[in-house]
Amino acid sequence: MTQTPLQPAAVPLHAYQHELFHDDARFQFWLMARQTGKSFTASLKIADHAVATGQTWVCLSAGERQSKELMEKVKMHLEALGIAASAIEEDFFDDAETKQLMIRLPNGARIIGLPANPDTARGFSANVFLDEFAFHRDSEKIWRALYPTITRGYRLIIATTPQGKSNRAYRLWSSEDNGFSKHLIDIYAAVNGGLTLDPDELRRGIDDEEAWQQEYLCQFIDEASAFLTYDLIAACESDTGKLDSELDASHGPIFVGVDIGRKRDLTVIWVLQKVGDVFVTRQVRCLDKMPYRQQAEVIAQVITAGHPYRVCIDATGIGNQLAEGLAYDFGGVVEPVVFTNEVKKDLAHRVLPIMQDRRLRLPIDSTIREDLHSVKKVTTAAGNIRFDAERTKDGHADRFWAMALALHAADEAHVKPQIILCA
Repeated sequence: MTQTPLQPAAVPLHAYQHELFHDDARFQFWLMARQTGKSFTASLKIADHAVATGQTWVCLSAGERQSKELMEKVKMHLEALGIAASAIEEDFFDDAETKQLMIRLPNGARIIGLPANPDTARGFSANVFLDEFAFHRDSEKIWRALYPTITRGYRLIIATTPQGKSNRAYRLWSSEDNGFSKHLIDIYAAVNGGLTLDPDELRRGIDDEEAWQQEYLCQFIDEASAFLTYDLIAACESDTGKLDSELDASHGPIFVGVDIGRKRDLTVIWVLQKVGDVFVTRQVRCLDKMPYRQQAEVIAQVITAGHPYRVCIDATGIGNQLAEGLAYDFGGVVEPVVFTNEVKKDLAHRVLPIMQDRRLRLPIDSTIREDLHSVKKVTTAAGNIRFDAERTKDGHADRFWAMALALHAADEAHVKPQIILCA
């Protein structure tokens, strides 16, 4: 499978991208910092190889949006190469929920873009590109389903930023003798290779040492103390968890959790809808430094629009008066919840099995992902368990606790209470 040099001179590549582009190894692993050109380089290499060999490529991305963005880059490179490929075709794979994107080349090659899951990974005989593999849900199952695809001499390229150690990407990277050609491009290597930016400015701006080490220094951070691992969160992320501006109770009962903040923390309203036995995230609304009166109005609007079965609201400290007022206005629909160590432990342990059973759908959103991952399970010197998180500019695990309260609302909703508007 010798690759002919079809790269157009007009395509600007940095030194490290040239190295990746010209690597002819069958198995390649690119561990790269954020925004260093992973998908740009990979899409050029895929387009070039498909033109040179007439072979098919299957590209698995974390979700439909990421898949479409990758395929748009492939099409752009094909046009730059002067190849008259067909437009991107949209089709369905097995069911109406999984979109398949395909580009056909005149030489018979196909480039297929798919959101990653174990089912879409089966049934092909082709070269494979795993886009941001560390973020694929069910990465172990995907790996077992996908690897036979390349059995007959095809290539396999992985390009990803690290995300914890509880996934197949970490195991492949850390294995010393698995036949992969490995490239580590952290932010400093990218700058030395020609990328124009200021790493020190980025480090000051991110203001989070763990995120800096992972996103820019390409370090696999140990998740031993994380209550929800990145792999578990990724397994629940889905395009079906995209956020809706309008709520429609006809699709299933709606449940709401509200974590209250004011000056230091956010108020977060998390709206779930139960579809079958799955809880789908419909809204995540964050209120920053909003006066209590306005917060009450926003929460009341959500209740009036969504007609939820139950709303569980944080009534701890500053949230007490707000929760009490909403409980008065909406009768038994609103349940104030006072956070204690035992209550927080109960809420957290309610979240875990639901996510392990893949019964929760989360939007693919980096801020939400980091918020959920920030919760740590800590054993005190006295042997007690508590759940805590570092306070950052994005909050204090406010989204996690709002989500946990929404799931608590769903668990307690045996009978639908009636909304009673009090004068």
